[in-house]
Amino acid sequence: MKLIFAGTPEFAATALGALLDAGHDVALVLTQPDRPAGRGMALQASPVKRLAEARGLPVFQPTTLKDPVAQAQLAAVGVEAMVVAAYGLLLPQAVLDLPRHGCLNIHASLLPRWRGAAPIQRALLAGDAETGVCIMQMEAGLDTGPVLLAEATPIAADDTAATLHDRLAGIGGRLIVDALARLPLPAQPQPAAGVTYAAKIDKAESAIDWTRPAAEVDRHIRAFNPFPGAHSALAGVPVKLWRALPAAGNGRPGEVLAADRDGIVVACGEGALRVVELQKAGGKRLPATQFLAGHAVAPGALFGSGA
Repeated sequence: MKLIFAGTPEFAATALGALLDAGHDVALVLTQPDRPAGRGMALQASPVKRLAEARGLPVFQPTTLKDPVAQAQLAAVGVEAMVVAAYGLLLPQAVLDLPRHGCLNIHASLLPRWRGAAPIQRALLAGDAETGVCIMQMEAGLDTGPVLLAEATPIAADDTAATLHDRLAGIGGRLIVDALARLPLPAQPQPAAGVTYAAKIDKAESAIDWTRPAAEVDRHIRAFNPFPGAHSALAGVPVKLWRALPAAGNGRPGEVLAADRDGIVVACGEGALRVVELQKAGGKRLPATQFLAGHAVAPGALFGSGA
């Protein structure tokens, strides 16, 4: 099928690769303009752009799709459907109406739960038992369109935003190929009950609140792995925490109860966690054993707020 594909991050690149491997004719790829990134703040192409260029596909990077000139460029391609995955730009009605089969969105949640920008992290933070992917017929509202296909996956106790992202990306790529092969599909309107919104992640949210129960702190650490990294401070030094396990113990929230080869046990508002991977500011991610070899941590030390 002749398609336009619109997407920006790795999640979208996985879907684009699946479409190409399935033999679809991707006539044009839309992605966000290159952004400065890294220590040198050099302009970086998105994962979708890098894949598109590697596969010899034309790339279009408008700053808005409300511009009639941009809309005319899309209309001139003459595609049967447009596939959208984490694109990051609003599609006005004029664009939604262009393809014969409309615009299909790959969304990483079980709609109507977690409409919006950060469904993977929000599902982890909320302690959801499962999440999934929906293929949705796009309309003007934010992730409000009817669902064509959906697949659920359980959220494991050790899932991070990274592991869940990769699993959902794979499901999304498979589902969109299936959906296109079966068009037209019956569209199931989303129920009015159960709507939640997954607001964009703010770096300020990544600070750990040790007064929360250990289970919530654990979900917090996993939800912000790999971005932006859950952080705290130890002896006034900023530290990112990447992995923790349930542990026995009680104490003041943030108090180190033990520090040995098995990790650093930290008291929470209820219960405790054993931190097994962490990173000092400017350093590398290290297993707790290696971290302790270079940074003395004694019982009674206190984790607290930090940059």
